[in-house]
Amino acid sequence: MFAAQAEEAAEEKLAGNAPLAVRMRPRTLEEVLGQEHLLGKGAPLRRLVEGGSAASVLLYGPPGTGKTTLANLVSTATNRRFVALSALSAGVKEVRAVIAEAKNRLGRSGESTVLFIDEVHRFSKTQQDALLGAVEDRVVLLVAATTENPFFSVVSPLLSRSLVLQLHSLTDADVSDLLERARTEERGLGGALRITEEALEHLVRLASGDARRALTALEAAADAASALGAEAIELSTVESTVDKAALRYDRDGDQHYDVISAFIKSIRGSDVDATMHYLARMIEAGEDPRFIARRLVVHASEDIGMADPTALQSAVAAAHAVAFIGMPEGRLALAEAAVHLATAPKSNATITAIDAALADVRAGKAGMVPAHLRDGHYSGAGSLGHGQGYRYPHDTPDGVLAQQYPPDELVGVDYYHPTTHGVERGLAERVPKLRRVVRDQAR
Repeated sequence: MFAAQAEEAAEEKLAGNAPLAVRMRPRTLEEVLGQEHLLGKGAPLRRLVEGGSAASVLLYGPPGTGKTTLANLVSTATNRRFVALSALSAGVKEVRAVIAEAKNRLGRSGESTVLFIDEVHRFSKTQQDALLGAVEDRVVLLVAATTENPFFSVVSPLLSRSLVLQLHSLTDADVSDLLERARTEERGLGGALRITEEALEHLVRLASGDARRALTALEAAADAASALGAEAIELSTVESTVDKAALRYDRDGDQHYDVISAFIKSIRGSDVDATMHYLARMIEAGEDPRFIARRLVVHASEDIGMADPTALQSAVAAAHAVAFIGMPEGRLALAEAAVHLATAPKSNATITAIDAALADVRAGKAGMVPAHLRDGHYSGAGSLGHGQGYRYPHDTPDGVLAQQYPPDELVGVDYYHPTTHGVERGLAERVPKLRRVVRDQAR
């Protein structure tokens, strides 16, 4: 009896010394913040936690979104044995040992085992293959977590035997609720300290949707405030403990628009250093990297265009890289594209051309397509004169010949006026020559 009491007291002491992020781990589905798309009524993860599904799952999402928590809830809510392995330290031997023990338990008592594997993308193909039989026969219920796209990092047979569920970063409102819950609940800080609005907002920004990061920063700030004998966690305390100054940046307000405006204008003005500064401000403030990437793609066409056609390729590649690898590594692709765009020769000739053409079309300048350019492939097209008299440019040595392409109303109208910047310098010489061949000899 005394031994049991001593063991219980020791467990309570260990729990009290656990990090805040561990103490605040949700104990029920109702305590989980975010992931409504997976936890709503009838949603796959809710059915799994409540015992309504026996499918193995791959939880894919950024750090601090609740992958380990949800794995724990799957085991506790369905009275299954829970075994956790990390792909950083476990090998095939450890995996097979867990499977063997799970098979024995299932045969002896009917008790199922939830096998949680963190960082499963770090498992080799051989290690992943070792799971296949046990997953298919439901000897174990596999709950695997990964921060990388499982369709690129997990073997196809394991993918086909599992549900892939994507978790999203917590919203700012979710993080704010979590921090307030941690500050007031007994298992957290117990309401011992207040927190100023500025300090709370800064913690939310620092978290960037990561619950663990938010709670770790709050705990550090609370420890510092208590050491100073303060009654509240101030902004200055948060700044000193996490070693990051608060940025004046509102992702929904004027700072958002002012900084992105300055970023684009710095690129347009070819100031690569100012470009890096504003990019850093947006990244540090937690701006959506996809938003930054989209603006780079737009700018590559709008302000650089044919002066450097590879600028658009760089911007699009950066957008794909951000979507593929996420942050913080995605900052490198964004920076590379931003440097390329800032140092590239500039031309707005493309946007000027398309906008001028659109203005004419909207003004009603859209005459009939010349008969020789119309589709002549269908039956009866020839009797209408469609496609008749069309001259094939590749039949000439230069690949260019005299022929009318625009409607009659627009013959001789110039929309594209290339500059002499960068690659477009060659076009500034070539386009007039092409126009003379196509137009002058066609008349």
